[in-house]
Amino acid sequence: MPTRSTSRTASSAVAINTVVTSLLTVRTPGCGFTELTREVEAFLREVSAREGVVTVFIRHTSASLTIQENADPTVLRDLTTALSRLAPEDAGWVHDTEGPDDMPAHIKTMLSSVSLQVPVRDGRMLLGTWQAIYLIEHRARPHAREVVLQFIGAI
Repeated sequence: MPTRSTSRTASSAVAINTVVTSLLTVRTPGCGFTELTREVEAFLREVSAREGVVTVFIRHTSASLTIQENADPTVLRDLTTALSRLAPEDAGWVHDTEGPDDMPAHIKTMLSSVSLQVPVRDGRMLLGTWQAIYLIEHRARPHAREVVLQFIGAI
């Protein structure tokens, strides 16, 4: 059996003295991924975040959020393809009030996330080297999407 090796940094503790919230409006071009990492980083700088957690929450049921690879754009293309295969427009959905992409958009949102939490230390999100925060637009036409940014922690 292979030897397992783990390590852990020293724990840090701070008193939570701040909750700061902001609303980000993102205009999407239609179906696809829009990276939000820089906008979240800018929010953390503006509020002088030091240590805590940042929550990213989208206020919609036909768009979602994810943390995914940011190095190879083919990953995002393949993820779009996978979601389309899981919830195709031509599956005979009953709910089609806003068009054939309406119900598939709700299903794709259900399969992904509407809320993300990322730890913050020394004012920076503790994302992995190749991780980025994305808004996924599941509708074909452009939309203005509202994303809540909230930092809880110490400044």
